[in-house]
Amino acid sequence: MNNRNPWEERFNGIMTFITVVEAGSFSGAAFRMNLTRSAITKSIAKLEKRLGIKLFHRTTRQQTLTHEGGLYYEHCLGMYGNLNALESELRDGQVGPEGKIRISCPVLFGRRCVAPVLRSLTRTHPHIQIETELSDRVVDVLVEGFDLAIRVGMLADSTALIGRKITEQHMAIFASPEYLQRHGTPVSIHDLHKHRGILYGRSGKLQPWIIRDDNGQFVDVYPPSNEVYDDLQVIADSAIEGGGLAWLPDWLGSSYLANNQLSLVMGSQRVKSVDIYVIWPKTQYLPHRIRLLIDSLVEQVPLLIRQ
Repeated sequence: MNNRNPWEERFNGIMTFITVVEAGSFSGAAFRMNLTRSAITKSIAKLEKRLGIKLFHRTTRQQTLTHEGGLYYEHCLGMYGNLNALESELRDGQVGPEGKIRISCPVLFGRRCVAPVLRSLTRTHPHIQIETELSDRVVDVLVEGFDLAIRVGMLADSTALIGRKITEQHMAIFASPEYLQRHGTPVSIHDLHKHRGILYGRSGKLQPWIIRDDNGQFVDVYPPSNEVYDDLQVIADSAIEGGGLAWLPDWLGSSYLANNQLSLVMGSQRVKSVDIYVIWPKTQYLPHRIRLLIDSLVEQVPLLIRQ
């Protein structure tokens, strides 16, 4: 006789499903859950039967989520996140903010404007642990288990993520005095196309320079280039060496003006600024420690970026 609670069975099926997706295979999930592969297969089959949908496309070598499986996974993560957040909020009400926060942010911006906020938070609230990934790659917040991520530029539409603007990053175009002496200083968009640019690119996609034209409209500009990097510091270094024009955050490029390593070519009056956001998984109950960090970023980052 099976005396198992049907709600327990349903929850176990959901957790098995989430584990299969995150492990990438039935055998990987079996290893993580200390079960046999057969038990995992039966659990997923029972879940599919109950839902009346197919969750995975299965072959002899791999399985991938169906469209319906992807939607179900997204909602399961949301449900699980809500439960964890509610438990955390209840616990925080008794003992104060505690627990781990995983955050991803771009390397240079993270060092300059995010890391000081994180350090301050852990000193004020010693029961909060922060795990930070400083990387320019765009992480999948949901799949990779991040609580927060910093995004530079326009956000993609998402029903599973929430974004909050924390500051505006002024951009400008810089070049070394030696380069400008040899090639002249551009004053218009037409002039930019006569110069060599040091461009930012990632995964084969170039970042345009968004410049205000003579009519006051912003246009995308891709100057000729034989140097493309996915690191702003490397771009700045190349510009200092006379490699060409560089599109840089004002706070980075301006740090080289005082010692005459770089000169300002076009400032933020001509070059469009970039919005900076913090994003997190959509949840009904946001843990107190996460709210504290979000509010701290909104309050402190605009001050740090102007220093």
